[in-house]
Amino acid sequence: MPSVEMPAIDNVLLSEFKGPYGGVPAFDKMDLSVLKPALEWGMEKNLKEVEAIANNPEAPTFENTILPMEKSGEELGRVFEYWGIWSSNKSSPAFRAIQGEMAPKLSEFSSKITQNEKLFNRIKAIYESDAVKDMRPDQQRLIKLVYDGFARNGATLNADDKARYAAINKRLSALHTKFGNNVLADEEGYILYINEDQLSGLSEGYIKAAAATATANGKDGQYAITNTRSSMSPFLTYSDERDLRQKVWETYYSRGDNGDEHDNNDIIAEILQLRDERVALLGYDNYAQWRLADRMAGTPERALELMEAVWPAAIGRVAEEVADMQAIADKEGADITIAPWDYRYYAEKVRKDKYDLDSDEVKQYLQLDKLTDAMFFVAGELFNFSFAPVPKGSVPVFHPDVNVWEVTDKDSGENIGLWYLDPFARPGKRSGAWATTYRSHTTYDGVTNVLSSNNSNFVKAAPGEPVLVSWDDATTFFHEFGHALHFLSSNVAYPTLNGGVRDYTEFQSQLLERWLSTDEVVETYLIHHETGEPMPADLRQKIKDAATFNQGFSTTEYLASALVDMRYHTTDPTGIDPDAFERETLKELGMPEEIVMRHRSTHFGHIFSGEGYSAGYYGYMWADVLTSDASEAFQEAPGGYYDADVAAKLVKYLFEPRNAMDPADAYRAFRGRDADIAPLMRDRGFPVPE
Repeated sequence: MPSVEMPAIDNVLLSEFKGPYGGVPAFDKMDLSVLKPALEWGMEKNLKEVEAIANNPEAPTFENTILPMEKSGEELGRVFEYWGIWSSNKSSPAFRAIQGEMAPKLSEFSSKITQNEKLFNRIKAIYESDAVKDMRPDQQRLIKLVYDGFARNGATLNADDKARYAAINKRLSALHTKFGNNVLADEEGYILYINEDQLSGLSEGYIKAAAATATANGKDGQYAITNTRSSMSPFLTYSDERDLRQKVWETYYSRGDNGDEHDNNDIIAEILQLRDERVALLGYDNYAQWRLADRMAGTPERALELMEAVWPAAIGRVAEEVADMQAIADKEGADITIAPWDYRYYAEKVRKDKYDLDSDEVKQYLQLDKLTDAMFFVAGELFNFSFAPVPKGSVPVFHPDVNVWEVTDKDSGENIGLWYLDPFARPGKRSGAWATTYRSHTTYDGVTNVLSSNNSNFVKAAPGEPVLVSWDDATTFFHEFGHALHFLSSNVAYPTLNGGVRDYTEFQSQLLERWLSTDEVVETYLIHHETGEPMPADLRQKIKDAATFNQGFSTTEYLASALVDMRYHTTDPTGIDPDAFERETLKELGMPEEIVMRHRSTHFGHIFSGEGYSAGYYGYMWADVLTSDASEAFQEAPGGYYDADVAAKLVKYLFEPRNAMDPADAYRAFRGRDADIAPLMRDRGFPVPE
């Protein structure tokens, strides 16, 4: 890449990672005061690099155009690793002010690159050249991805349309940021404090954790129910206080929808209108058509076809589940009609009645530390990875709760990378669970090792108590670790190939969930936190018998969100009222009154705090079709889920290539055919379509 001279700047956020393991982020030196100058310097440097590539007098080639583009922006990339920590793990009003100011500037910066006509002409010349045919397959794919990325983001437009496209992106960046911060404000701003006489039904562990949270917030002697899923879900499952269940439910599901300064309805309406206008400039009929053009599904129609094939079976199962719950409520003389805030509570009673399965009993065997060990075991068996804890203090972390492990090859001892874990909920941390990287594997400029991370929002236990989690939370923990393994197993040459196709990259993580219930994990790692005894055979059998229990609820709440997402992005948004649109769409779909969308529109961060999952939330189900089908490959193998031959194909075709292979080709190489929907329906206990 041509050298680019820039005035020196002493800024830790721009500096190369230093220290062991190929260098690590200086999380212990993060300072908000240097974030803005780091971003500004990094953007200026990156633009100068791009200009040097675009103005190269030599004829465009892979070596003088594509390769230097892959290398450009390294300093700015490092700044974004710190930005991600401030944004997701330790947000604050001070950071949000910088975020709000810089988001539009970052959008303008991106537009200057994608709309650089000279640069795009060089890329186009390479893309259309005969030389491409003689390149390696991964280089051919890289060129296609780079070209498509520019073309899909306005590079082919005329000057006026380019200007409007960039202006829309700038406004959207501000709206996405505001949407996410509004949700976070409602999560931080609403905490329900209850007293000792309101604890009926709650587990001892939950009570201790709620007490510790209240004490930390200056409410000693009370119990805090925070406005996050990790606190809400167990409360709704076990609390005997119906009026409090309703209050917790309404507070959680009204995030961003309270008619105040943090209300997101107007923001949603503007986002939808701008997205629609922007893709119209590119010639698309609607936003979803543009979004899915480079996904496995290909078109909104194919995504809808899958969802609509499953939807009738899901809501049919809900009717059965509600009938079972209502029967128990009537038998107890509750004198109620099942409402949304009753669903989890009475579902738990049905679970006990039908399967003699108590979720709280299962929880006693699900210790966070043991689950972590179980994930390491699975990674060792399938990927040949070994995990060893890094001594505290030897690698900088951004919070005392964060722990770090070194990942090595079990046979050679070669360092693969590091794995960071930030497990607990706290103020300033966004809700949910996610995985990310601070450095990805590449080989084009020397081999780099991986810095991967998982982030959760488990409720921190009282001092000296083990962290016990639900089966659902344990499943999510394995899911997110699947993303980390996808990062760690990468074997690609170029940074762009470490990206992914959204309705495919959830597949690898969803697949890893299956190992939680394997005998090898259950017998060794799911042990009682007090007795140390493994989970008894009868309890394990109850879990297996209840595997399809409550699938009506889980499938319907998810699909409702995915269908509403797709309807939002295939509808003319002119004059749209999100509250009314959501309500009317669900009515048209026949949404059961006892269930709400998993993510109501006003806190649907997947699709409105950015564009990663917009018109793409269906991707979890698309990936689950692959997951169920791939699982049967293991079930059919002599060694089951730990069959060495199938595991080797799994790593070779589905994990190592990342985006260096077309996902459909990669899956066919693994399975020998395309995936079938029948295994998905069998997994959920639904009728298999003819």
